[in-house]
Amino acid sequence: MEGVRAASLRHVRRSIDRIDRRLVRLLAERGALVKAAARFKRTAGEVRAPARVAEVLRNVRRLSRRHGLAPGIAERVYRAMIAAFIRFEMAEHSRLRGSRARRARKERT
Repeated sequence: MEGVRAASLRHVRRSIDRIDRRLVRLLAERGALVKAAARFKRTAGEVRAPARVAEVLRNVRRLSRRHGLAPGIAERVYRAMIAAFIRFEMAEHSRLRGSRARRARKERT
């Protein structure tokens, strides 16, 4: 964003801290949705969802241009975030599949 005015380094840092608090809240919300999504996916391939990843990255690059952020920066940040959330979702997916398999075995006995 061009035109950001800062009176001092302290002001810049306080502003960054405020943004970080908002970002972490949004990441937590995204994480809760990723966890919920694991319930709907049958396979690990559906968790990895390469077509969805490509779609998200296209959207992020477009949005970054609109808001004055270098698309490469946005893409690198999102690739790292997506990779971390895929690992998280894979673990949740595996946990859910294990729970369902245990329940199915109990029902058969």
